[in-house]
Parts: sequence; structure tokens; C-alpha cells
Amino acid sequence: MAYKLDQITIRTNNSKEGMQIISDIWKDITSGELPILFDSEHVFQQGISPVSKYSNYSSDENGDYDLTIMAVTGDFFQKMDVEVSKGFYKKYVEKCEDGEISVCARKAWEKVWDAEKSGHIHRTFTEDFESTVPSEYTKDGKAHCYLYIAIQ
Repeated sequence: MAYKLDQITIRTNNSKEGMQIISDIWKDITSGELPILFDSEHVFQQGISPVSKYSNYSSDENGDYDLTIMAVTGDFFQKMDVEVSKGFYKKYVEKCEDGEISVCARKAWEKVWDAEKSGHIHRTFTEDFESTVPSEYTKDGKAHCYLYIAIQ
């Protein structure tokens, strides 16, 4: 009997070691070793997108936090856009011409950090969400990154 996971959570940080652990988990998810995008029999789950949730921050982006990788459906993004319209989140969007997903995510996060440093946003460090889409899954052939950052 096949099974799938709805989410997986780890405690990590943005150190070199923490980033390697995150990279390893993503490799396991995209290969189907962790059955989030695929079930335990390696059947791809249609209509599911992986989203990273950052929560339970010990301080800010420099401290430990929980990373939960969740399987969501399209209505998740609609709900998050409602939260943006209410002013609870700020949405950042980045796309990369070369299709490199890690570069795309880094550019999006740099926009967040720049906005924070300049005082344009004040992060709450409650729950932030990231959806990165590899170029092979997009209509335009570019990598995309969508960030929803909790703000006050």
C-alpha cells in the first residue's frame, strides 16, 4: 500500500552545515526518497506543490528555526495572496533567466534583507513561506521564487 507525507519538519539554521542539510532534504524530496511530491511507490502526486515554511524562530534569520516542507494545493497561494492584501504578509517574486533555482531564491531573499535593513519592512519572524519552481516546471522556462514574509 502506497503512502505519502504531507510535510516534514527539521530544526536548522543558515549556517553552512544547516544549508547542506536543507539541500540534502530537498534532494530526497525531489528524488522521491521522502514521499511528499511522490508517494512511497514513486508515483508523482498531481496538483501538489512543495512549499517551505519557516517558523519558530529563536531570534531572526541568524538563529535557529523550524523548516517545514509542506505539500500544498493551488488554493494555498490564493489564501496567501489574501493575507498579503490584508497587510499581514509582503510578497516577493523573483525569476531567473538562466533557470538556476538557487540563484533565484537567493535574489528573492536578498530583496527581503535589503527591505528590512532599509526599514521598508519590519518582519515578525512568526511564519514565512517560500515556493521555488524549477525552470522545467514553468511555461516560460525560467526559475521562479515566491516569498511570503510576515510583517507588522
